[in-house]
Amino acid sequence: MRFHCSLSAAMASSIAVCRLHMGSLSKCFKKVDSCFQRKFGTSTAATKTDAPNKKYTIDSKDGNKSFYTVQEEKIEQAERSVLISCPAKTNEKKFLNYLSRHGDINKCFFYESYGTYAVVEFSNKESLVSLHEGTAIPSINHEATVPFKSRLLSLRNTGPVDMSNGQSAPQCQPQTTIHINDLIQRLSKENSIDQQISSLTETYQLTEENVCLRFLVCSLLKDIAAAYFPECTIRPFGSSVNGFGKLGCDLDMFLDLDGISGRNLKRPKAGLSLEYQTKRSASERACTQSILSVIGECVDQFGPGCVGVQKILQARCPLVRFAHQPSGFQCDLTANNRVAMKSSELLYLYGGLDRRVRCLVFSVRCWARAHSITSSIPGAWISNFSLTVMVLFFLQRRTIPILPTLDHLKELAGPLDKSVIEGNDCTFVSDVTKIQLQDNTETLEQLLQEFFEFYSTFAFNRMSINIRKGREQNKPEVSPLHIQNPFEPALNVSKNVNGTQLERFVALCRESAWMLQQREFNVPHSGSGTGNNAPWGLAALLMPSVSQVAGVKGRKKRKREPASERIKGLLESLKNREVKS
Repeated sequence: MRFHCSLSAAMASSIAVCRLHMGSLSKCFKKVDSCFQRKFGTSTAATKTDAPNKKYTIDSKDGNKSFYTVQEEKIEQAERSVLISCPAKTNEKKFLNYLSRHGDINKCFFYESYGTYAVVEFSNKESLVSLHEGTAIPSINHEATVPFKSRLLSLRNTGPVDMSNGQSAPQCQPQTTIHINDLIQRLSKENSIDQQISSLTETYQLTEENVCLRFLVCSLLKDIAAAYFPECTIRPFGSSVNGFGKLGCDLDMFLDLDGISGRNLKRPKAGLSLEYQTKRSASERACTQSILSVIGECVDQFGPGCVGVQKILQARCPLVRFAHQPSGFQCDLTANNRVAMKSSELLYLYGGLDRRVRCLVFSVRCWARAHSITSSIPGAWISNFSLTVMVLFFLQRRTIPILPTLDHLKELAGPLDKSVIEGNDCTFVSDVTKIQLQDNTETLEQLLQEFFEFYSTFAFNRMSINIRKGREQNKPEVSPLHIQNPFEPALNVSKNVNGTQLERFVALCRESAWMLQQREFNVPHSGSGTGNNAPWGLAALLMPSVSQVAGVKGRKKRKREPASERIKGLLESLKNREVKS
């Protein structure tokens, strides 16, 4: 049999306890689109079917697919894929020859996470049936095994065949970002701040392979949930799909039960009809908690590779949290989180309108993380979502706006875009050809500096940030930072941020704006014949302490120095390098 191996993406396949019966996307593309239009209130514009290059890039002006079309295609790919644990020095050619006995292979790539793994996408679901028929359930004398047939498999060598055959380990695709010190060195070698910003985005953004792996993990979990809800889907949302995801970011998922048939079945006006007998719950929240509790227990007891399962059911949005060791992802599973999905779609749309949007968001997020403005630990810090909304708001407030307001996107919406979720109007246009952008030609360097200046003087004490209106509004509540939720206006997405953290953000904005105006920081500085370049431009903004400028690589935690001291250290470091050169 023929097979096609590519080190660039992979996804899809569904077989386990129950299967979600979907028609082939290629045979019923229009039906899939119309289904999403009815379900999410969104229209999907037909576009090219060519995949992006290596990275998960989106630019709607170039005619790429709509948000939900991309989602459906990747879900369908995931239903045809398997995840296989392999020996470290597996011979890739023999590996693929062995698997191709079960059918044609579209794509394959390797990565490392608690061992070496391969994602293999077959051309047809029938190949998975054949693969499962030839896969054994492990027999261990002193342990009892749960005979759950998932698509997470292990490759074993039971005979004299040498799987490595003297070959080195297969090339593995990166699943995490490079260290901040390595990033600073890389950016320091660029010739302009614009190139630095583009390089940072290229380095940090999710690869196509990583996105495929995220959809496959969702598909593997769906196989567990399908035991109770055969027509359910588990969808990724947030950074995994909105175009602003960084390698290594958490995987947010929601159990989608809205697509189960029979919910809106038209009954005859007269005559007999049937309906399912169902359990009733006191409220939708109680129902969600019950469902997640059961699914969480199944994931804990029967989900291969799922560890540290926590059922956090009393949170505002009930969830199940766990680590998926085969992929290395930290996972959060919620149920029917449709507002969050609309937020993901909105960010996807904004990020695709102009390439500068994503570049600026990645740079600001990286800068914020380098100075502990954001954190992976819940607390009083500004969140990545809040930072992203602040960037979008800033781009709406340019003299010549780069992005339209959400209200304008709502005005452009058609009948199929209508979307009301839990009483909130989440309507906005999905056909990007209707959006006319103004001719703003500012460079990334200009925008980065202007971003810092904008928020160093913003009246946070009086004003709220609102991307729906695209202008400041009086704060409706007393809180240091108020950013209105785009789809739930009564909510402040930054309510957790305290005054101290906001003051640090403003101070660092002020100092970063000043640094970008100084020649010492906004032009390249060559090193002293060592091949190293002194940090400048964006690289200088990412330097968190003087000790790192001097090249000290100590691992001990150091007390953060005042911003002015950081600048003095940077200047001193640059002078020393110039003298040596």
